[in-house]
Amino acid sequence: MTSPSPAPDSATPDCATPHSPAPDDATPHSATALPAFPPGFLWGASASAFQTEGAADTDGKGPSGWDAFSAEPGRIKDGADASRGTGFHERYREDVALLAGLGAGAFRFSISWPRVIPGGSGPVNPAGLAFYDRLVDELCEHGITPAPTLYHWDTPLPLEEAGGWLNRDTAERFADYAAVVAERLADRVPMWITVNEPAEVTMLGYALGEHAPGRRLLFDALPAAHHQLLAHGLAVRALRAAGAGNIGLAVSHSPVHPFSDGEEDRSAAELYDTLTNRLFSDPLLTGRYPDGFDGLMPGPVADDLAVISERLDWYGVNYYHPMLVGAPAADALETYAGLGMPAELPFGLREMKGMERTRFGWPVVPDGLRELLVGLRARYGDRLPPVHITENGCSYDGLDDRSRIAFLDGHLRALHRAVEEGVDVRGYFVWSLTDNIEWAEGATQRFGLVHVDYDTLERTPKASYAWYRDVIRAQRAAKPARPAG
Repeated sequence: MTSPSPAPDSATPDCATPHSPAPDDATPHSATALPAFPPGFLWGASASAFQTEGAADTDGKGPSGWDAFSAEPGRIKDGADASRGTGFHERYREDVALLAGLGAGAFRFSISWPRVIPGGSGPVNPAGLAFYDRLVDELCEHGITPAPTLYHWDTPLPLEEAGGWLNRDTAERFADYAAVVAERLADRVPMWITVNEPAEVTMLGYALGEHAPGRRLLFDALPAAHHQLLAHGLAVRALRAAGAGNIGLAVSHSPVHPFSDGEEDRSAAELYDTLTNRLFSDPLLTGRYPDGFDGLMPGPVADDLAVISERLDWYGVNYYHPMLVGAPAADALETYAGLGMPAELPFGLREMKGMERTRFGWPVVPDGLRELLVGLRARYGDRLPPVHITENGCSYDGLDDRSRIAFLDGHLRALHRAVEEGVDVRGYFVWSLTDNIEWAEGATQRFGLVHVDYDTLERTPKASYAWYRDVIRAQRAAKPARPAG
């Protein structure tokens, strides 16, 4: 195991200049003092291209699988025009100013593959690359570390129509795209994310058909998982060859609890845990699939695993809530967070009763974050690199969003307990900076620290924005505790 890479805040890339103090013009909010995180801890916010950029037909951008999917009647539940996003393509300077007002140390955004290479392969679109050039420069000018994600679900439509992630060639083309982006931006980008949430793309896009590309293949969707992991490994090699460093990826994880101590419920929960957690973390961190899954994957699996398990500088965790899972049963959830759950699955999702819930209907369980991180450390030991929380957040309505403040406060306390228990956590990215198009939910779910009026695209900071700003200030001012003795 290589020695841990330094936290990005401690790096000295060309753009890492000190922040100016955040202005005091936002409405003040008292925030309960949080325990101090380690020096150099990276505080950031996140977004993605499809959810925010808009400008779907400008600058030579090609269509993505999500553009085609969202244009089908009924795919976006509230009928929102997903092609508008939040207007980030035109208003990125305004959003960077909001980040600077937070005092954010980093911004996790995504680069739209079809904006850079409209066909997914072939000619590069100079205007598309120029947009991200300008964005990176704007972030650097404000002392904010750019942390781009190369794939946040927007597969170029020609590749999707040729099979998408079911096709091995998509992984090869992704590596080519990664090399193009790194050649342009590696001199100013000190932190890279290859792919985001391959489990969700596999399950929601290819297995259940609720997200793009709308395929309903159930277990025949597994090749999509393998090819995304392969794309990640190939991209790591391409990035390093182009001079990029400090590379990770963003993997969604949830603690999985059995509905009861009965053997059937425990077996169902174990399968669900394997499919949603270990199917991705095991190959990435150990170079092996969970028992029984090698034979379900396409291609020269052993050779591919050597690529998939390329050394990571850090490991990104997206956490929202735990899952309660049991054997299939008549009282299992038929839908979960608006997603249809096929009755033929060998497990059933159950309701976690007695829990506060977000606007999305997700249970609020802050300690699940600590449980998850401590569990990853116990399972993988020294194979687990330093961790960044690459997404954590919640959907609530209103500008005076005290429920969001309580959610974030609870999760940051749980995160600190994980640090105290020995997990090497280097940073936290709240999801998300602004409200955005929440995929198939459209504009109905508001995760942002900043409210977006979808008629005018006007931005208005919420109470949680001021609270998070104050947290970042307090953490930077805190002095580390003296060691005992």
